Amino acid sequence: MFKQLSTKNLNWIWITVAVLLVVEIAFFHGGSLISAFISGFFVYFSWKRLNALGWKIVFAIAAISFLLSMFNLLAVRFLIVVIIVILILNYSKSTKNPSKEKPELPNKSGLHSEDPLIKIDNLFDERMFDDARTEETAYQWKDVNMHGIYGDRVIDLSNTVLPYDTAVISIRHLIGNIEIYVPYEVEVSIHHSSMFGRASILGENHNRLMNKSLHYETKDYSTAHQRVKIVTSLFSGDIEVKRV
Repeated sequence: MFKQLSTKNLNWIWITVAVLLVVEIAFFHGGSLISAFISGFFVYFSWKRLNALGWKIVFAIAAISFLLSMFNLLAVRFLIVVIIVILILNYSKSTKNPSKEKPELPNKSGLHSEDPLIKIDNLFDERMFDDARTEETAYQWKDVNMHGIYGDRVIDLSNTVLPYDTAVISIRHLIGNIEIYVPYEVEVSIHHSSMFGRASILGENHNRLMNKSLHYETKDYSTAHQRVKIVTSLFSGDIEVKRV
């Protein structure tokens, strides 16, 4: 269902949910949150003891209390309204434009990027709420290890001299987009995980990621002396890694 939303719209939904939770705590003293937390604790505690009749009664009461407390939260009510609206819009869209599936032949599949990739299954100040990008002029390379809450991150490696070793880029972010530009002569390893979003990695596109982890390496990464290791984690947002 949420796959039908653009990442930008989905990010706004999560931001609204967070704001409503803050409003709930600030103006309503978090009564429903506290009740939901206590009820959830009893649900978990009694779940492991369901063999006894008394604990079954405790579990039933706690589960009902937990559900009622959750439905009293403004954020949950907002999500319910959003889900209903999405379902109505998707149903309306499906009746007007029914989806058409085209089978794909096995020999048509594979990588289409200019760089051969191997798929494996399975210099910033910290800015929590702002965008960040590398300098437009030449700069000295330092390994990137950053985290944030909201905002976009842009890293352009074409303006720096990378070490004759492994350069590391590690980004842990909540909501926002990540763009990384890598020179053609540098080998790359990308390990990206996302709860919601899209990914475009050296021409390999994933239009909808739902709690997915991706790992790609260029063909000569394991033997190259000059290479970049990218590790990113997003709750909601897009990532783009491309050559420049």
